Amino acid sequence: MRTKIILACTECKQRNYNTTKDKKTHPDRMETKKYCRFCRKHTPHKETK
Repeated sequence: MRTKIILACTECKQRNYNTTKDKKTHPDRMETKKYCRFCRKHTPHKETK
C-alpha cells in the first residue's frame, strides 16, 4: 500500500512537494534533491510528518 508524504526543503523549510511511497520497500524517511521555488535552486528535500 502506498502512503502520501510531503517533501520539505532542508534550507528554507517550505513544504513543496506531495508524493507517495511504498512503506514496505522504503520504511525510513525519504530524501531527494529537488528544485525549491523559494530558494530558486536545487536543494535536498526530506520527508515530513
